[in-house]
Amino acid sequence: MEYSLIGFAALLLLSFVGVPLGYATLTVGLVGLTLLRGFGPALIMAGEQIRGVASSYGLSVIPLFVLMGGFIYRANVSDDLYEAGHAWLGRLRGGLAMSTIFACAAFSAVCGSSLATAATMSRVSMEPMRRYKYDDALSTGSLAAGGTLGFMIPPSVPMILYSIVARVDLGKLFIAGILPGILLAVLYCAAIGVRVAITPELGPRGDVTPRAQKWRTLYRTWPIMALFVLVIGGIYLGVFTPTEAGAIGAFGAYVYAVSRGRLRTLKELIAAFYEAIMTTGMLFAVLFSALIFAQFVNLAGLPYAVTSMVHGMHLGATGLVLVICLLCILMGSVFESIGILVLVVPVFLSSLQAVHVDLLWFGIIVIIVVEMGLITPPIGMNVFTVRSIIRDVPLTTIFRGVIPFVYADVVALALLFLVPAIATILPRLMG
Repeated sequence: MEYSLIGFAALLLLSFVGVPLGYATLTVGLVGLTLLRGFGPALIMAGEQIRGVASSYGLSVIPLFVLMGGFIYRANVSDDLYEAGHAWLGRLRGGLAMSTIFACAAFSAVCGSSLATAATMSRVSMEPMRRYKYDDALSTGSLAAGGTLGFMIPPSVPMILYSIVARVDLGKLFIAGILPGILLAVLYCAAIGVRVAITPELGPRGDVTPRAQKWRTLYRTWPIMALFVLVIGGIYLGVFTPTEAGAIGAFGAYVYAVSRGRLRTLKELIAAFYEAIMTTGMLFAVLFSALIFAQFVNLAGLPYAVTSMVHGMHLGATGLVLVICLLCILMGSVFESIGILVLVVPVFLSSLQAVHVDLLWFGIIVIIVVEMGLITPPIGMNVFTVRSIIRDVPLTTIFRGVIPFVYADVVALALLFLVPAIATILPRLMG
């Protein structure tokens, strides 16, 4: 166990000095295995670990959904989604910020990337909110928080990584994220509603949209909703596997992009594939390195020590999950969100199984906690993404704007602890 603690300390040190997480975990994992087993066996064990995971059929779902998200991003659907939200909600106080949340949710449903969602919607919705004199903190906060829905609403890359690390059914995990994703979107809108109820000038009312125009804007979004229903509905009904759903979704997204006049040149296609390859490579590097690090801490005895400690402290299932959530929040000050996911889950997996925690439910819990890391300092990747697009708004203003949405995340976590069926009922109906 001492080697494990030294390894985590070394990992923290490397992260503080700016070493990318993939390189840091790989280095610490290899050095740790060398100390425990010798240099030659360490290389063999690391190579076997990478080969075993890399040859897994289930891993092929990552590049497919990443490619699907890239095609959707280039199809420029964000304008239609935001226009529909604006038409239906813009007349309310804070309605433009609420429409941003729902547009982010819809875009996330077929994109799967939090950063892409935040970046895209920042370009689309900030100008209308400024035109109606919305407060910059409320506007940018809704953009940064709305982007986090890409982690929860399937298809989601963090869900794919969690399913690999925790060895749970990806299809059921996707389905488990639907109701919590809707819940988060509603709670985010409620947070906006409370904020403008207290200070109405933060989000003035917009113009009234005629009913016929409302239905026209909604009609223009049907292809994107149809693609989401096709992918997730096919998984839910057992028509195809998640990997097959990724392929069908990527093809459907390509056809949709072509129908909108996009991706018709070889240059555009190469750019889309290049981005998908680079993103997939980055994710694989983090995943493989984290698994080597997890192998090191397993051999050093940390999971067994943690399991014994849990039994000795009589934490129970709820207490253990609360401790893990607190640890993830603390780690969020050092590591980026996906790194937290692939580092924490392997360490506590045996302990969670020992106290009979539902790993589907826990997956939703830990992803919400990881979502919070996207909008809380000091890293807050979504905040920095919004800031990179909207350069005249200070970081402090954006961080101030996301505070109500952090509270909404806490409420969502509380509801999931009190009513676990929010995350488990749909997977159970799958059989």
